[in-house]
Amino acid sequence: MRGEFHAPELDPEFFPGQYYGHILFADIANGWFALDRLMLVRILMTILLAVLFLVAFRNPKLVPSGLQNFAELALDFVRVHIAEDILGKKEGRRFLPVIATIFFAVLAFNIPTIIPGLNISPNARIGFPIVLALFGYVAMIYAGSKRYGFGKFMKSSVVIPNLPPVLHLLVVPIEFFSTFIMRPVTLALRLMANFLAGHLILVLLYSATNFFFWQLNGWTAMSGVTILAAIAFTLYECIIIFLQAYIFALLVAVYIELSLHADSH
Repeated sequence: MRGEFHAPELDPEFFPGQYYGHILFADIANGWFALDRLMLVRILMTILLAVLFLVAFRNPKLVPSGLQNFAELALDFVRVHIAEDILGKKEGRRFLPVIATIFFAVLAFNIPTIIPGLNISPNARIGFPIVLALFGYVAMIYAGSKRYGFGKFMKSSVVIPNLPPVLHLLVVPIEFFSTFIMRPVTLALRLMANFLAGHLILVLLYSATNFFFWQLNGWTAMSGVTILAAIAFTLYECIIIFLQAYIFALLVAVYIELSLHADSH
């Protein structure tokens, strides 16, 4: 009955290619349709998100109620407090589909981190954060290219006017790196790192609770401390779930705004 501590096993979930027993359909079409647990969670949350909005707006009413009211409030939050606050009414409405898609995708994929039985956010693995970052990256470049033309947009983004010519040799590469490389990289890494770290902390707290409880001696009292810490951190994760979706969508809106005004560099 003595408790034993087992370190979290990350390899099967975060490096599934080495553990084919954890993958469905790995032998079909050279693995193109292979599904591990995180992919199944992504599919589940995508279906739930799509069903939620389809049901909410399948028969829209002039005076919304119930699920339609909730969905409209959520969309209005993104429209008013992210898109229009950053981009203004005209451009905010223009890019609302991009920003809303990013916000709700991040939010939906963050939620499984606190759902029993799922217990992990698919965003804790870098794949989907990269996809979202590239989606925002394309929108950013499109916004600037559409307004100025691709060549002028690129020049306006990396060339600071009125600098001595010799300084451009130093400044242009720095501006290019910070604008066109660091922006999508930091978007993806910030999201992934937050939920990977959160997953590890929760696993360690609940593992410690199990370990201390089954000592059946003075250390058993420590299980009460670790379970309270785990509950408190779970509540904190509820805040992070929303906050990371908000930050990701907000930064994409900011980057689009910077592209739309690249000539005022």
